[in-house]
Amino acid sequence: MRTSRWLNVSVIAIAVLASGCSGNDATRNLTADTGSGGAATQTSVPPESKSPRIISTTVAVTQFMDALDLDLVGIPTSVKTLPKRYDSVTKVGNPMTPNMEIVKSLEPTDVLSVTTLEYDLAPVFKNANLAARFLDFTSLEQMNKAILDMGSRFGKEKQAAALVDGYNAKVEQIQKQIAGKQQPKVLILLGVPGSYLVATENSYIGDLVRLAGGKNIVAGEKVEYLASNTEYLQKSNPDVILRAAHGMPEEVVKMFEKEFKKNDIWKHFSAVQNDRVYDLPEELFPTTGNLAVGEALDAAVKMLFP
Repeated sequence: MRTSRWLNVSVIAIAVLASGCSGNDATRNLTADTGSGGAATQTSVPPESKSPRIISTTVAVTQFMDALDLDLVGIPTSVKTLPKRYDSVTKVGNPMTPNMEIVKSLEPTDVLSVTTLEYDLAPVFKNANLAARFLDFTSLEQMNKAILDMGSRFGKEKQAAALVDGYNAKVEQIQKQIAGKQQPKVLILLGVPGSYLVATENSYIGDLVRLAGGKNIVAGEKVEYLASNTEYLQKSNPDVILRAAHGMPEEVVKMFEKEFKKNDIWKHFSAVQNDRVYDLPEELFPTTGNLAVGEALDAAVKMLFP
């Protein structure tokens, strides 16, 4: 890695993106917690059980469970609107710190989270003697695999295939739409209250930008996010700057506006001079994949190819 340009913030991201952006290079699609012996210990649905008892600990996973027409016994506590079918379902705490006592009391056969939280949560579930599955939603390809795996596991293959086919059709449509057009160079900034990071092509938003025809100015990195090196970013001269807000969107947008006015270097960016700076709506561009893939790709194309 080019430490003269960038600071690897895989550890920093764990601290500042505590509600869902912590990194883990060892994550895999639909994995389970492992014991000290290395063998995966998974909670399976008992043969005599009529139906699985599933707990979803994140908003995105909950949305996909609804799309797959699956009932849940536990859902995350969130200010975001969850599918109405789960209105009476027990809340198990926020995605980063689920209440283990409540989780265990529900006697789940499956506890679902996402790989961006695995670094923090795997030890917590292990200490509670619960086997959790961490779904990889860091790119559309990985998310599609996770959806198909869940469909297979819970007997919802038809619903899962319909979702994935719809996403693939949207990508194909976008590719035809932008065929022959010159790729704009794109800088993606991920803001949290008081700070911001640079999103690489390995982040979910970076993947959406790639699929929408953009060329990330940060290439060849293995992590999802990097600390900002403003001088290098300016030398890369992006055509478009995308600003994503995480956690407290209104506060982060104000932070970005203050930064762009206060820090004189931003005036030298072509994207700023040409009014090609866009704030991404969090509901379409979260830090991990969600149901709104089609809407997000359409929105990204309009920003990249106005």
